[in-house]
Amino acid sequence: MQFLLAFIVVAPLIGAAAALLPAPPGLRGKNPEQAVLRHGVTVTGLVLLAAVVLAIGFDHDQPSTMQASTDISWIPALDVRIHLGVDGISLPLLVLTALLTFLCALHSYFKLPAGPSPKAFVALVLVLESGTLATFAVLDLLLFFLAFEMVLIPMYFLIARWGGERKQAAAWKFILYTLLGSVIMLLGLLLIGLESGTFDMVALATDNGRGLTSSVQVIAVLAIGIGLAVKTPMWPLHSWLPDAHTAAPTVGSVLLAGVLLKMGTYGFVRILLPVTPEGMHTFAPYLAAFAVVGIIYGSLACLALVRPGAKGDLKRLIAYSSVGHMGFVLLGIATMTPTGVNGALFANIAHGLITGLLFFLVGAVKDRYGTADLDTLAGATGAALYGRAPRLGALLAFAAVASLGLPGLAGFWGEMLTLFGAFDPAAGLSRPAFLTFMAIGALGTLLTAAYMLLVVRRVCMGDPTDHQREPRVADIQSHEFAAWTPLAALTVIAGLWPAVLLGLTDPAVQKLLAGGKS
Repeated sequence: MQFLLAFIVVAPLIGAAAALLPAPPGLRGKNPEQAVLRHGVTVTGLVLLAAVVLAIGFDHDQPSTMQASTDISWIPALDVRIHLGVDGISLPLLVLTALLTFLCALHSYFKLPAGPSPKAFVALVLVLESGTLATFAVLDLLLFFLAFEMVLIPMYFLIARWGGERKQAAAWKFILYTLLGSVIMLLGLLLIGLESGTFDMVALATDNGRGLTSSVQVIAVLAIGIGLAVKTPMWPLHSWLPDAHTAAPTVGSVLLAGVLLKMGTYGFVRILLPVTPEGMHTFAPYLAAFAVVGIIYGSLACLALVRPGAKGDLKRLIAYSSVGHMGFVLLGIATMTPTGVNGALFANIAHGLITGLLFFLVGAVKDRYGTADLDTLAGATGAALYGRAPRLGALLAFAAVASLGLPGLAGFWGEMLTLFGAFDPAAGLSRPAFLTFMAIGALGTLLTAAYMLLVVRRVCMGDPTDHQREPRVADIQSHEFAAWTPLAALTVIAGLWPAVLLGLTDPAVQKLLAGGKS
Protein backbone atom coordinates (compact mmCIF):
# COMPACT_ATOMS: atom_id res chain seq x y z
CA MET A 1 0.00 0.00 0.00
CA GLN A 2 2.84 2.39 0.81
CA PHE A 3 4.52 1.59 -2.50
CA LEU A 4 1.23 2.04 -4.37
CA LEU A 5 0.63 5.52 -3.01
CA ALA A 6 4.22 6.58 -3.69
CA PHE A 7 3.95 5.12 -7.21
CA ILE A 8 0.70 7.01 -7.85
CA VAL A 9 2.34 10.32 -6.93
CA VAL A 10 5.74 9.82 -8.57
CA ALA A 11 4.93 7.77 -11.70
CA PRO A 12 3.39 10.67 -13.69
CA LEU A 13 6.51 12.76 -12.99
CA ILE A 14 8.78 9.99 -14.28
CA GLY A 15 6.43 9.54 -17.24
CA ALA A 16 6.65 13.26 -18.02
CA ALA A 17 10.45 13.08 -18.16
CA ALA A 18 10.26 9.97 -20.36
CA ALA A 19 7.80 11.69 -22.72
CA LEU A 20 10.43 14.29 -23.59
CA LEU A 21 12.99 11.63 -24.57
CA PRO A 22 13.18 10.14 -28.08
CA ALA A 23 10.94 7.08 -28.42
CA PRO A 24 12.77 3.74 -28.79
CA PRO A 25 12.70 2.53 -32.44
CA GLY A 26 10.35 -0.35 -31.68
CA LEU A 27 7.75 1.93 -30.09
CA ARG A 28 7.70 4.75 -32.63
CA GLY A 29 5.35 3.05 -35.06
CA LYS A 30 4.45 4.81 -38.27
CA ASN A 31 3.75 8.09 -36.49
CA PRO A 32 6.17 9.29 -33.76
CA GLU A 33 3.59 11.82 -32.54
CA GLN A 34 1.11 9.02 -31.86
CA ALA A 35 3.83 7.17 -29.97
CA VAL A 36 4.12 9.89 -27.32
CA LEU A 37 0.33 10.17 -27.07
CA ARG A 38 0.21 6.41 -26.58
CA HIS A 39 2.82 6.86 -23.85
CA GLY A 40 0.52 9.34 -22.10
CA VAL A 41 -2.40 6.90 -22.22
CA THR A 42 -0.18 4.11 -20.87
CA VAL A 43 1.21 6.11 -17.93
CA THR A 44 -2.12 7.58 -16.89
CA GLY A 45 -3.71 4.14 -17.30
CA LEU A 46 -1.15 2.58 -14.97
CA VAL A 47 -1.71 5.35 -12.41
CA LEU A 48 -5.48 4.81 -12.61
CA LEU A 49 -5.01 1.07 -12.18
CA ALA A 50 -2.80 1.68 -9.13
CA ALA A 51 -5.41 4.07 -7.69
CA VAL A 52 -8.16 1.48 -8.14
CA VAL A 53 -6.01 -1.21 -6.48
CA LEU A 54 -5.29 1.23 -3.64
CA ALA A 55 -9.03 1.86 -3.24
CA ILE A 56 -9.76 -1.88 -3.20
CA GLY A 57 -6.99 -2.54 -0.67
CA PHE A 58 -8.07 0.39 1.50
CA ASP A 59 -9.42 -0.71 4.90
CA HIS A 60 -13.03 0.40 4.49
CA ASP A 61 -13.77 -0.47 8.13
CA GLN A 62 -11.40 2.28 9.28
CA PRO A 63 -11.71 5.13 6.75
CA SER A 64 -10.85 7.72 9.41
CA THR A 65 -7.34 6.25 9.80
CA MET A 66 -4.47 7.44 7.61
CA GLN A 67 -3.45 4.45 5.50
CA ALA A 68 -0.62 3.66 3.08
CA SER A 69 1.50 6.09 5.11
CA THR A 70 5.09 7.04 4.31
CA ASP A 71 6.95 9.29 6.73
CA ILE A 72 10.56 10.20 5.90
CA SER A 73 12.56 13.14 7.26
CA TRP A 74 13.38 15.60 4.46
CA ILE A 75 14.56 18.91 6.00
CA PRO A 76 15.36 18.17 9.67
CA ALA A 77 16.13 21.80 10.54
CA LEU A 78 12.51 22.76 9.76
CA ASP A 79 11.03 19.37 10.67
CA VAL A 80 9.72 19.06 7.12
CA ARG A 81 8.93 15.44 6.27
CA ILE A 82 7.93 13.52 3.15
CA HIS A 83 4.70 12.39 4.76
CA LEU A 84 2.11 10.68 2.56
CA GLY A 85 -1.18 9.02 3.45
CA VAL A 86 -4.82 8.66 2.47
CA ASP A 87 -8.08 8.45 4.40
CA GLY A 88 -11.76 8.53 3.48
CA ILE A 89 -11.53 12.22 2.59
CA SER A 90 -8.61 12.11 0.18
CA LEU A 91 -9.09 8.66 -1.40
CA PRO A 92 -12.12 9.61 -3.59
CA LEU A 93 -10.31 12.72 -4.83
CA LEU A 94 -7.22 10.66 -5.62
CA VAL A 95 -9.24 8.18 -7.71
CA LEU A 96 -11.20 11.00 -9.41
CA THR A 97 -7.95 12.72 -10.42
CA ALA A 98 -6.47 9.51 -11.84
CA LEU A 99 -9.70 8.76 -13.75
CA LEU A 100 -10.14 12.20 -15.31
CA THR A 101 -6.48 12.43 -16.34
CA PHE A 102 -6.64 9.01 -18.01
CA LEU A 103 -9.83 9.96 -19.86
CA CYS A 104 -8.20 13.22 -21.00
CA ALA A 105 -5.14 11.30 -22.24
CA LEU A 106 -7.41 8.87 -24.10
CA HIS A 107 -9.38 11.73 -25.64
CA SER A 108 -6.16 13.49 -26.71
CA TYR A 109 -4.86 10.35 -28.39
CA PHE A 110 -7.72 10.60 -30.89
CA LYS A 111 -8.26 14.37 -30.82
CA LEU A 112 -5.08 16.26 -29.98
CA PRO A 113 -5.69 20.02 -29.63
CA ALA A 114 -3.91 22.24 -32.13
CA GLY A 115 -0.62 23.52 -30.77
CA PRO A 116 3.12 22.84 -30.47
CA SER A 117 4.85 19.53 -29.86
CA PRO A 118 2.74 16.57 -28.63
CA LYS A 119 5.71 15.66 -26.42
CA ALA A 120 5.36 18.88 -24.48
CA PHE A 121 1.58 18.43 -24.25
CA VAL A 122 1.86 14.93 -22.76
CA ALA A 123 4.63 15.97 -20.37
CA LEU A 124 2.60 18.93 -19.10
CA VAL A 125 -0.49 16.81 -18.52
CA LEU A 126 1.55 14.26 -16.56
CA VAL A 127 3.24 16.93 -14.42
CA LEU A 128 -0.20 18.39 -13.76
CA GLU A 129 -1.46 14.97 -12.69
CA SER A 130 1.51 14.40 -10.37
CA GLY A 131 1.05 17.76 -8.64
CA THR A 132 -2.67 17.24 -8.15
CA LEU A 133 -2.28 13.71 -6.80
CA ALA A 134 0.46 14.92 -4.46
CA THR A 135 -1.82 17.67 -3.16
CA PHE A 136 -4.35 15.07 -2.02
CA ALA A 137 -1.73 12.67 -0.64
CA VAL A 138 0.82 14.79 1.26
CA LEU A 139 0.46 15.39 5.00
CA ASP A 140 3.02 18.16 5.50
CA LEU A 141 2.09 21.83 5.16
CA LEU A 142 5.14 22.84 3.12
CA LEU A 143 4.83 19.81 0.85
CA PHE A 144 1.17 20.69 0.41
CA PHE A 145 2.18 24.16 -0.71
CA LEU A 146 4.77 22.82 -3.16
CA ALA A 147 2.28 20.36 -4.64
CA PHE A 148 -0.39 23.08 -4.72
CA GLU A 149 1.95 25.29 -6.78
CA MET A 150 3.25 22.47 -8.97
CA VAL A 151 0.07 22.47 -11.08
CA LEU A 152 0.14 26.17 -11.99
CA ILE A 153 2.89 26.18 -14.64
CA PRO A 154 1.57 23.14 -16.58
CA MET A 155 -1.94 24.58 -16.66
CA TYR A 156 -0.59 27.98 -17.73
CA PHE A 157 1.17 26.44 -20.74
CA LEU A 158 -1.79 24.21 -21.62
CA ILE A 159 -3.95 27.33 -21.87
CA ALA A 160 -1.33 29.63 -23.44
CA ARG A 161 -0.02 27.20 -26.09
CA TRP A 162 -2.95 24.86 -26.85
CA GLY A 163 -5.88 27.19 -26.10
CA GLY A 164 -8.25 29.08 -28.37
CA GLU A 165 -8.99 32.77 -28.77
CA ARG A 166 -7.46 35.21 -26.25
CA LYS A 167 -5.46 32.35 -24.77
CA GLN A 168 -2.48 34.47 -23.73
CA ALA A 169 -4.57 36.95 -21.74
CA ALA A 170 -6.52 34.13 -20.07
CA ALA A 171 -3.33 32.26 -19.17
CA TRP A 172 -1.72 35.34 -17.65
CA LYS A 173 -4.84 36.11 -15.67
CA PHE A 174 -4.91 32.54 -14.35
CA ILE A 175 -1.27 32.52 -13.28
CA LEU A 176 -1.30 36.00 -11.70
CA TYR A 177 -4.45 35.41 -9.66
CA THR A 178 -3.34 32.02 -8.39
CA LEU A 179 0.26 33.03 -7.67
CA LEU A 180 -0.84 36.07 -5.70
CA GLY A 181 -3.21 33.94 -3.65
CA SER A 182 -0.50 31.35 -3.11
CA VAL A 183 2.00 33.89 -1.73
CA ILE A 184 -0.54 34.96 0.88
CA MET A 185 -1.36 31.32 1.66
CA LEU A 186 2.33 30.49 2.20
CA LEU A 187 2.55 33.17 4.90
CA GLY A 188 -0.38 31.58 6.71
CA LEU A 189 1.11 28.08 6.46
CA LEU A 190 4.47 29.32 7.80
CA LEU A 191 2.69 31.09 10.66
CA ILE A 192 0.97 27.84 11.71
CA GLY A 193 4.15 25.78 11.40
CA LEU A 194 6.37 28.19 13.30
CA GLU A 195 3.86 28.92 16.05
CA SER A 196 2.97 25.26 16.63
CA GLY A 197 6.48 23.89 16.11
CA THR A 198 5.49 21.39 13.42
CA PHE A 199 4.31 21.28 9.82
CA ASP A 200 2.83 17.80 10.17
CA MET A 201 -0.86 17.98 9.23
CA VAL A 202 -1.84 14.89 11.23
CA ALA A 203 -0.22 16.20 14.42
CA LEU A 204 -1.76 19.64 13.88
CA ALA A 205 -5.23 18.13 13.30
CA THR A 206 -4.90 16.04 16.47
CA ASP A 207 -3.86 19.12 18.45
CA ASN A 208 -7.02 20.81 17.07
CA GLY A 209 -5.71 24.35 17.49
CA ARG A 210 -4.83 24.03 21.16
CA GLY A 211 -1.22 25.08 20.45
CA LEU A 212 -2.32 28.22 18.58
CA THR A 213 -3.75 31.38 20.09
CA SER A 214 -7.05 32.74 18.83
CA SER A 215 -5.38 35.70 17.11
CA VAL A 216 -2.90 33.41 15.31
CA GLN A 217 -5.77 31.20 14.14
CA VAL A 218 -7.73 34.18 12.81
CA ILE A 219 -4.72 35.52 10.88
CA ALA A 220 -3.89 32.05 9.55
CA VAL A 221 -7.45 31.42 8.36
CA LEU A 222 -7.54 34.80 6.62
CA ALA A 223 -4.20 34.26 4.85
CA ILE A 224 -4.64 30.59 3.92
CA GLY A 225 -8.32 31.09 3.14
CA ILE A 226 -7.56 33.76 0.53
CA GLY A 227 -5.16 31.44 -1.30
CA LEU A 228 -7.60 28.54 -1.20
CA ALA A 229 -10.54 30.77 -2.18
CA VAL A 230 -8.74 31.91 -5.34
CA LYS A 231 -8.19 28.31 -6.44
CA THR A 232 -11.75 27.20 -5.52
CA PRO A 233 -12.74 29.87 -6.86
CA MET A 234 -14.94 31.82 -4.46
CA TRP A 235 -16.79 34.97 -5.46
CA PRO A 236 -15.41 37.68 -5.87
CA LEU A 237 -12.02 36.02 -6.56
CA HIS A 238 -13.43 34.02 -9.47
CA SER A 239 -12.94 36.28 -12.48
CA TRP A 240 -9.95 34.30 -13.83
CA LEU A 241 -12.06 31.14 -14.20
CA PRO A 242 -14.45 32.00 -17.08
CA ASP A 243 -11.60 33.36 -19.20
CA ALA A 244 -9.42 30.33 -18.49
CA HIS A 245 -12.18 27.86 -19.34
CA THR A 246 -13.21 29.70 -22.50
CA ALA A 247 -9.65 29.77 -23.83
CA ALA A 248 -8.46 26.35 -22.62
CA PRO A 249 -8.53 23.24 -24.84
CA THR A 250 -11.14 20.63 -23.95
CA VAL A 251 -8.83 18.52 -21.80
CA GLY A 252 -7.58 21.65 -20.04
CA SER A 253 -11.14 22.62 -19.14
CA VAL A 254 -11.92 19.09 -17.93
CA LEU A 255 -8.87 18.99 -15.64
CA LEU A 256 -9.33 22.57 -14.46
CA ALA A 257 -12.97 22.06 -13.46
CA GLY A 258 -12.82 18.41 -12.47
CA VAL A 259 -9.59 18.42 -10.48
CA LEU A 260 -7.88 21.77 -9.87
CA LEU A 261 -10.89 23.48 -8.31
CA LYS A 262 -11.08 20.65 -5.75
CA MET A 263 -7.63 21.51 -4.41
CA GLY A 264 -8.92 24.71 -2.83
CA THR A 265 -11.90 23.18 -1.07
CA TYR A 266 -9.79 20.20 0.01
CA GLY A 267 -7.43 22.63 1.75
CA PHE A 268 -10.33 24.12 3.70
CA VAL A 269 -11.34 20.67 4.95
CA ARG A 270 -7.88 19.16 5.50
CA ILE A 271 -6.12 22.19 7.02
CA LEU A 272 -8.37 24.98 8.24
CA LEU A 273 -11.25 23.03 9.82
CA PRO A 274 -9.12 20.79 12.11
CA VAL A 275 -6.03 22.99 12.63
CA THR A 276 -7.66 26.39 13.21
CA PRO A 277 -11.18 25.70 14.52
CA GLU A 278 -11.53 29.01 16.38
CA GLY A 279 -10.42 31.00 13.36
CA MET A 280 -12.81 29.08 11.12
CA HIS A 281 -15.61 29.68 13.62
CA THR A 282 -14.94 33.42 13.36
CA PHE A 283 -14.95 33.48 9.58
CA ALA A 284 -17.61 30.81 8.94
CA PRO A 285 -20.55 33.27 8.56
CA TYR A 286 -18.55 35.38 6.10
CA LEU A 287 -17.48 32.31 4.14
CA ALA A 288 -21.12 31.19 3.96
CA ALA A 289 -22.21 34.67 2.84
CA PHE A 290 -19.64 34.76 0.03
CA ALA A 291 -20.65 31.21 -0.91
CA VAL A 292 -24.34 31.98 -1.39
CA VAL A 293 -23.54 35.20 -3.26
CA GLY A 294 -21.43 33.02 -5.57
CA ILE A 295 -24.33 30.59 -6.02
CA ILE A 296 -26.73 33.35 -7.08
CA TYR A 297 -24.13 35.28 -9.07
CA GLY A 298 -23.05 32.20 -11.03
CA SER A 299 -26.67 31.33 -11.82
CA LEU A 300 -27.59 34.86 -12.92
CA ALA A 301 -24.47 35.06 -15.09
CA CYS A 302 -25.50 31.80 -16.78
CA LEU A 303 -29.04 33.06 -17.32
CA ALA A 304 -27.60 36.20 -18.93
CA LEU A 305 -25.36 34.15 -21.23
CA VAL A 306 -28.12 31.78 -22.34
CA ARG A 307 -30.47 34.63 -23.23
CA PRO A 308 -31.10 34.90 -27.02
CA GLY A 309 -28.97 37.63 -28.56
CA ALA A 310 -26.42 37.65 -25.70
CA LYS A 311 -23.73 35.92 -27.81
CA GLY A 312 -22.98 33.70 -24.83
CA ASP A 313 -20.26 31.07 -25.09
CA LEU A 314 -21.33 27.60 -23.93
CA LYS A 315 -17.93 26.90 -22.33
CA ARG A 316 -18.11 30.21 -20.50
CA LEU A 317 -21.58 29.32 -19.24
CA ILE A 318 -20.36 26.01 -17.81
CA ALA A 319 -17.48 27.90 -16.16
CA TYR A 320 -19.88 30.29 -14.44
CA SER A 321 -21.98 27.33 -13.36
CA SER A 322 -18.87 26.00 -11.58
CA VAL A 323 -18.76 29.20 -9.52
CA GLY A 324 -22.27 28.41 -8.31
CA HIS A 325 -21.61 24.73 -7.69
CA MET A 326 -18.44 25.42 -5.73
CA GLY A 327 -20.50 27.89 -3.70
CA PHE A 328 -22.48 24.93 -2.39
CA VAL A 329 -19.21 23.21 -1.42
CA LEU A 330 -18.06 26.30 0.51
CA LEU A 331 -21.47 26.64 2.19
CA GLY A 332 -21.23 23.05 3.43
CA ILE A 333 -17.73 23.67 4.81
CA ALA A 334 -18.87 26.90 6.50
CA THR A 335 -21.54 25.04 8.52
CA MET A 336 -18.71 23.19 10.35
CA THR A 337 -21.04 20.21 10.85
CA PRO A 338 -20.57 16.58 9.74
CA THR A 339 -23.67 16.86 7.54
CA GLY A 340 -22.48 20.00 5.81
CA VAL A 341 -18.87 18.91 5.35
CA ASN A 342 -19.94 15.49 4.02
CA GLY A 343 -22.23 17.30 1.60
CA ALA A 344 -19.33 19.51 0.51
CA LEU A 345 -17.09 16.50 -0.15
CA PHE A 346 -19.87 14.70 -2.03
CA ALA A 347 -20.58 17.82 -4.10
CA ASN A 348 -16.85 18.03 -4.89
CA ILE A 349 -16.83 14.56 -6.43
CA ALA A 350 -20.18 15.06 -8.17
CA HIS A 351 -19.01 18.33 -9.70
CA GLY A 352 -15.83 16.67 -10.97
CA LEU A 353 -17.80 13.91 -12.69
CA ILE A 354 -20.62 16.02 -14.11
CA THR A 355 -18.70 19.13 -15.13
CA GLY A 356 -15.90 17.01 -16.58
CA LEU A 357 -18.53 15.29 -18.73
CA LEU A 358 -20.09 18.63 -19.69
CA PHE A 359 -16.78 20.06 -20.89
CA PHE A 360 -16.11 16.92 -22.93
CA LEU A 361 -19.55 17.31 -24.53
CA VAL A 362 -19.22 21.04 -25.16
CA GLY A 363 -15.84 20.40 -26.74
CA ALA A 364 -17.45 17.82 -29.03
CA VAL A 365 -20.21 20.25 -30.01
CA LYS A 366 -17.61 22.93 -30.74
CA ASP A 367 -15.59 20.51 -32.88
CA ARG A 368 -18.67 19.63 -34.92
CA TYR A 369 -20.10 23.15 -35.34
CA GLY A 370 -16.85 25.12 -35.22
CA THR A 371 -18.19 27.34 -32.44
CA ALA A 372 -19.52 27.29 -28.89
CA ASP A 373 -21.53 30.48 -29.36
CA LEU A 374 -25.06 29.78 -28.15
CA ASP A 375 -26.78 32.07 -30.63
CA THR A 376 -24.94 30.45 -33.52
CA LEU A 377 -25.68 26.98 -32.21
CA ALA A 378 -29.35 27.75 -31.63
CA GLY A 379 -29.91 29.44 -34.98
CA ALA A 380 -33.54 29.91 -35.89
CA THR A 381 -35.00 26.80 -34.27
CA GLY A 382 -32.10 25.22 -32.38
CA ALA A 383 -29.11 23.10 -33.28
CA ALA A 384 -31.50 20.13 -33.10
CA LEU A 385 -28.99 17.68 -31.68
CA TYR A 386 -31.84 15.31 -30.82
CA GLY A 387 -32.57 14.94 -34.51
CA ARG A 388 -29.07 15.31 -36.01
CA ALA A 389 -26.94 13.52 -33.40
CA PRO A 390 -29.40 11.84 -31.02
CA ARG A 391 -26.87 10.12 -28.75
CA LEU A 392 -24.81 13.30 -28.35
CA GLY A 393 -27.97 15.32 -27.67
CA ALA A 394 -29.26 12.78 -25.14
CA LEU A 395 -25.94 12.70 -23.27
CA LEU A 396 -25.77 16.51 -23.19
CA ALA A 397 -29.30 16.61 -21.75
CA PHE A 398 -28.33 13.95 -19.21
CA ALA A 399 -25.30 15.95 -18.07
CA ALA A 400 -27.40 19.10 -17.86
CA VAL A 401 -30.09 17.56 -15.64
CA ALA A 402 -27.35 15.96 -13.51
CA SER A 403 -25.78 19.39 -13.07
CA LEU A 404 -29.06 20.95 -11.96
CA GLY A 405 -29.32 18.37 -9.16
CA LEU A 406 -31.97 15.92 -10.38
CA PRO A 407 -32.74 13.34 -7.63
CA GLY A 408 -31.21 9.98 -8.42
CA LEU A 409 -28.05 11.52 -9.90
CA ALA A 410 -24.83 12.55 -8.15
CA GLY A 411 -25.49 16.30 -8.18
CA PHE A 412 -28.52 15.98 -5.91
CA TRP A 413 -26.94 14.64 -2.72
CA GLY A 414 -24.16 17.18 -2.29
CA GLU A 415 -26.47 20.17 -2.62
CA MET A 416 -29.14 18.63 -0.37
CA LEU A 417 -26.67 17.78 2.41
CA THR A 418 -25.08 21.23 2.35
CA LEU A 419 -28.53 22.82 2.70
CA PHE A 420 -29.33 20.45 5.57
CA GLY A 421 -26.06 21.43 7.19
CA ALA A 422 -26.99 25.12 6.89
CA PHE A 423 -30.36 24.34 8.48
CA ASP A 424 -28.58 23.30 11.70
CA PRO A 425 -25.04 24.78 11.78
CA ALA A 426 -22.37 24.11 14.40
CA ALA A 427 -22.87 25.36 17.95
CA GLY A 428 -22.08 29.05 18.31
CA LEU A 429 -22.93 29.96 14.72
CA SER A 430 -25.98 32.14 14.11
CA ARG A 431 -28.81 29.84 13.08
CA PRO A 432 -31.01 32.65 11.67
CA ALA A 433 -28.12 33.74 9.44
CA PHE A 434 -27.54 30.20 8.18
CA LEU A 435 -31.26 29.66 7.63
CA THR A 436 -31.12 32.72 5.40
CA PHE A 437 -28.12 31.28 3.60
CA MET A 438 -30.00 28.00 3.17
CA ALA A 439 -32.97 29.79 1.62
CA ILE A 440 -30.72 31.69 -0.78
CA GLY A 441 -28.92 28.47 -1.71
CA ALA A 442 -32.25 26.76 -2.37
CA LEU A 443 -33.16 29.63 -4.71
CA GLY A 444 -29.87 28.99 -6.48
CA THR A 445 -30.96 25.41 -7.26
CA LEU A 446 -34.06 26.77 -9.03
CA LEU A 447 -31.99 29.23 -11.05
CA THR A 448 -29.59 26.41 -11.98
CA ALA A 449 -32.51 24.35 -13.27
CA ALA A 450 -33.70 27.35 -15.29
CA TYR A 451 -30.49 27.99 -17.21
CA MET A 452 -29.63 24.32 -17.74
CA LEU A 453 -33.06 23.60 -19.22
CA LEU A 454 -32.70 26.65 -21.46
CA VAL A 455 -29.36 25.29 -22.71
CA VAL A 456 -30.99 21.96 -23.53
CA ARG A 457 -33.89 23.64 -25.30
CA ARG A 458 -31.68 25.91 -27.41
CA VAL A 459 -28.97 23.39 -28.33
CA CYS A 460 -30.77 20.05 -28.44
CA MET A 461 -34.29 20.84 -29.59
CA GLY A 462 -35.52 22.12 -32.95
CA ASP A 463 -36.34 20.86 -36.42
CA PRO A 464 -33.34 19.13 -38.06
CA THR A 465 -34.82 19.78 -41.51
CA ASP A 466 -34.01 23.48 -41.03
CA HIS A 467 -30.32 22.49 -41.10
CA GLN A 468 -30.35 20.31 -44.21
CA ARG A 469 -27.96 22.64 -46.05
CA GLU A 470 -25.39 22.40 -43.27
CA PRO A 471 -22.74 19.64 -43.13
CA ARG A 472 -23.83 16.43 -41.46
CA VAL A 473 -23.10 16.29 -37.72
CA ALA A 474 -21.35 13.14 -36.55
CA ASP A 475 -22.85 11.40 -33.55
CA ILE A 476 -20.81 10.02 -30.65
CA GLN A 477 -17.72 8.20 -31.92
CA SER A 478 -16.17 5.13 -30.34
CA HIS A 479 -13.30 6.94 -28.58
CA GLU A 480 -15.73 9.56 -27.24
CA PHE A 481 -18.01 6.81 -25.97
CA ALA A 482 -15.05 5.22 -24.16
CA ALA A 483 -14.00 8.53 -22.57
CA TRP A 484 -17.47 9.67 -21.52
CA THR A 485 -19.21 6.47 -20.40
CA PRO A 486 -17.31 6.11 -17.07
CA LEU A 487 -18.32 9.63 -16.03
CA ALA A 488 -21.98 9.08 -16.91
CA ALA A 489 -22.04 5.67 -15.18
CA LEU A 490 -20.41 7.00 -11.99
CA THR A 491 -22.86 9.92 -11.96
CA VAL A 492 -25.72 7.42 -11.85
CA ILE A 493 -24.02 5.10 -9.34
CA ALA A 494 -23.20 7.94 -6.95
CA GLY A 495 -26.76 9.22 -7.25
CA LEU A 496 -28.41 5.85 -6.58
CA TRP A 497 -25.94 4.61 -3.93
CA PRO A 498 -24.59 7.68 -2.12
CA ALA A 499 -23.66 5.51 0.88
CA VAL A 500 -20.68 4.18 -1.09
CA LEU A 501 -19.04 7.60 -0.94
CA LEU A 502 -20.54 8.81 2.33
CA GLY A 503 -19.40 5.62 4.05
CA LEU A 504 -15.83 6.70 3.28
CA THR A 505 -16.07 10.37 4.13
CA ASP A 506 -18.34 10.42 7.20
CA PRO A 507 -16.07 8.64 9.73
CA ALA A 508 -13.10 10.72 8.55
CA VAL A 509 -15.10 13.95 8.83
CA GLN A 510 -16.38 13.01 12.29
CA LYS A 511 -12.81 12.43 13.45
CA LEU A 512 -11.60 15.62 11.77
CA LEU A 513 -14.19 17.81 13.48
CA ALA A 514 -13.66 16.09 16.82
CA GLY A 515 -9.98 17.04 16.90
CA GLY A 516 -8.52 13.72 15.83
CA LYS A 517 -10.71 11.64 18.15
CA SER A 518 -12.77 8.89 16.51
